Amino acid sequence: MHEISELMTKDHRSCDDFLAVVEKAVTDQNWQLAQSAFPRLRGALLNHFEAEESILFPLFEKRTGMYQGPTQVMRGEHVQMRQLLAAAEAALAERDADDYNGNAETLLIMMQQHNVKEENILYPMCDQQLADQVDALLPELQQQLAGDVQAPA
Repeated sequence: MHEISELMTKDHRSCDDFLAVVEKAVTDQNWQLAQSAFPRLRGALLNHFEAEESILFPLFEKRTGMYQGPTQVMRGEHVQMRQLLAAAEAALAERDADDYNGNAETLLIMMQQHNVKEENILYPMCDQQLADQVDALLPELQQQLAGDVQAPA
């Protein structure tokens, strides 16, 4: 059973898709599309972080007793990604393509590295440790991930 891994990995791909939509709009200098698509990217990423930080990580930590392990590293990376997201949003508001692209590229690289760690290490550990809670856990995670975010345009 890899249900947690599947759900959270699928959400990673969704966040990647939102980022790609905004990146293409900025490249095309379609500022209206970029500015209308960015809130969906922000919402998807923040919902993902919140699902992990408020639901998944605490359950994993309680079950394993590992409070200073992989979840702590992931939280630290979430802080950095939130900062990059805010910087990208500010650059977008200024219609500064170079600044936006620099922040977005750093964010993308960080997301890719972060996602590899979660998908190959942390999520499989969650699947194993939380298997007996998955029926209650999945709907709660799905609700948090969905938030008020729509599919990429």
